[in-house]
Amino acid sequence: MWSLIILTILSFFAYLLTDELIPKLKSLFINAGLFGIDLCKVSKEKIPEAIGVISGCVFLITILLFIPIGFGNSLMDRGNFPHNEFAELLAALLSICCMLLLGFADDVLNLKWRYKLLLPTIASLPLLVVYYVNFNSTTFIVPIPLRQFFGISVNIGLLYYIYMGMLAVFCTNAINILAGINGLEVGQSVIIAMSIIFFDFIELSGDQYKAHNFSLHIMIPYLATTLALLKHNWYPSKVFVGDTFCYVSGMTFAVVGILSHFSKTVLLFFLPQIINFLYSVPQLFRIVPCPRHRLPKYSAETDLLQASRTVISKKDMSFLTKIVLQALTLLKLVDKIEDNDSIILNNLTLINLVLIKLGPMSEIQLTKTLLIFQFFCTCIAFLIRYPMASYFYDVNIYNLV
Repeated sequence: MWSLIILTILSFFAYLLTDELIPKLKSLFINAGLFGIDLCKVSKEKIPEAIGVISGCVFLITILLFIPIGFGNSLMDRGNFPHNEFAELLAALLSICCMLLLGFADDVLNLKWRYKLLLPTIASLPLLVVYYVNFNSTTFIVPIPLRQFFGISVNIGLLYYIYMGMLAVFCTNAINILAGINGLEVGQSVIIAMSIIFFDFIELSGDQYKAHNFSLHIMIPYLATTLALLKHNWYPSKVFVGDTFCYVSGMTFAVVGILSHFSKTVLLFFLPQIINFLYSVPQLFRIVPCPRHRLPKYSAETDLLQASRTVISKKDMSFLTKIVLQALTLLKLVDKIEDNDSIILNNLTLINLVLIKLGPMSEIQLTKTLLIFQFFCTCIAFLIRYPMASYFYDVNIYNLV
């Protein structure tokens, strides 16, 4: 417990350092050509991009500085040094550091989507190797209603490692595709981080104390530096966080989910991101035309955002496109305008879905609405994780998976 108190104090100074560095280094990014224009505002002021690299670096430095403190007693007694725990921490730092580098490279080089899927997979390899060496547990606990068919547990072997690799890919990209308005990327990450920390504290008294203690040692400094970044990214944003922040955040959540053995719970905290991904699938896989930017459309006359749209030429429509459009229309998930030659419908993102359901709104109001939805989904996640879990899992077993 003393180590957590010391880490919290160190994280407070990390917050202050991040808050101090961001405004001082803004000009360096602009001079290097790393800047953008806020498309949801009248102003054409240059806003520095990829500022997430600053919070990411301070986050990593904080954990590195804490290593001698966290492992201080063990350093004096090398015979009982916890090599497994140390290897886990180093693997976590290596994976996060890789995503920091790759995310910054993406911001600078504007990498294609296929690399965005490949790079997180490569960066997750240290995690998977350490998991294999330290645990190599690939047993899946079967829900109670299905045990008459499959038994209490099923060993899925290699498939479990594929699942964990896909988790890393999903987490790093899920935040990235639910983005585009001031404060949204960082705001949702703050809520997810706070949810994981709250979950860790609940579970500290359980059998998995060490796993949740490890998670806290990662998440507390992450939350501190992210809060400082949110201060500058909140509406009206003075900085853009870039893919760097999204990648670091996603990999950080994947790290604690994999190495602390609660990956399914982490996915529960990603409910809005999962909804956004599923809703975006037709455009992500080019079943429906996908423009480069799917940001909401800004109206300078009203200072409000409304859903952006894409155009589908009827003569170029495939059979699959027609089926998808019929399904989306039947479920009332699109707002479309149709004529003899084309169909115009909203871009398929959760942001645009909120706008077609609730109507045009200001950028700050839209951000707050989406973050309230994120918090609401967190409450649902805890409801699923605790009261409802007993209907599907034995409590003593569920706490171990």
